[in-house]
Amino acid sequence: MPFKYAFNTWTYGSFPVWVPAYPLDEVVRRPARRAVRRRELRALMEGEGLEPVSLLPAPGGGPGNNPASPLPEERQATIAHYKEVVDLAHDLGAEKVLYIAGWRIFGTNQSQAWDWSLAALREIADHAAGRGVTVCIEPTSADSNLVDTADEALLLRQQTERPNVKVMFDTYHALYRNEPSSDYVHAMAPHLAHVHFADTDRLPPGEGAVDWTGVLQALKDVGFDGHLTMEIGFNTRRAEPDRYARSALAYLKNLEATLG
Repeated sequence: MPFKYAFNTWTYGSFPVWVPAYPLDEVVRRPARRAVRRRELRALMEGEGLEPVSLLPAPGGGPGNNPASPLPEERQATIAHYKEVVDLAHDLGAEKVLYIAGWRIFGTNQSQAWDWSLAALREIADHAAGRGVTVCIEPTSADSNLVDTADEALLLRQQTERPNVKVMFDTYHALYRNEPSSDYVHAMAPHLAHVHFADTDRLPPGEGAVDWTGVLQALKDVGFDGHLTMEIGFNTRRAEPDRYARSALAYLKNLEATLG
């Protein structure tokens, strides 16, 4: 069965840099080539033949959306924000919300930060279960200091004791740790629900150091049937979103045809 591909809108939506930036309806139309509001946006995607895949709250920096914060007000605000994102995913027809476990603040020990994040995830997952949404834990070693590895993501998933909590990984973060992304595929396989694709410096696949043949072959071998989501280009104003989208899809589709 051929892979399904998706494209993260951050490269069009200016996070964490501010340019280039596009209106949301334009963001939806551009990847479709034929080419706000929840019902209108969902209808627009359906009309363009696009399937919503996943949502992720922008984690921010410093104070902001950190479920492992030592400030109870910030933890509660983060949980409330995640619940809003879950509701939005449900309204748009997306089945997944991605979970960033947060970051350990100076003066907070690892165990305490972990427990706060775990408690937040359980509450978010319970809310998501009522809306048919799966929560996917992402290890983010290049950006955070709490859940860095495949094993840590799997452990957090296990400790939630919630069936709608799964795991995912981003090739960019695996590359940061000097680990083969194909190893993440095999380690996470029983609970792998989502993946992000990015090459060195958030370049499109094929323009950096990631072993894409190995990644795709591993995903094929374990029978992964989720989307391969491009999360590229949003870290610099030099990015050309349309070229990045064309380049990523062409490269991966060509590579897919060579797999064993």
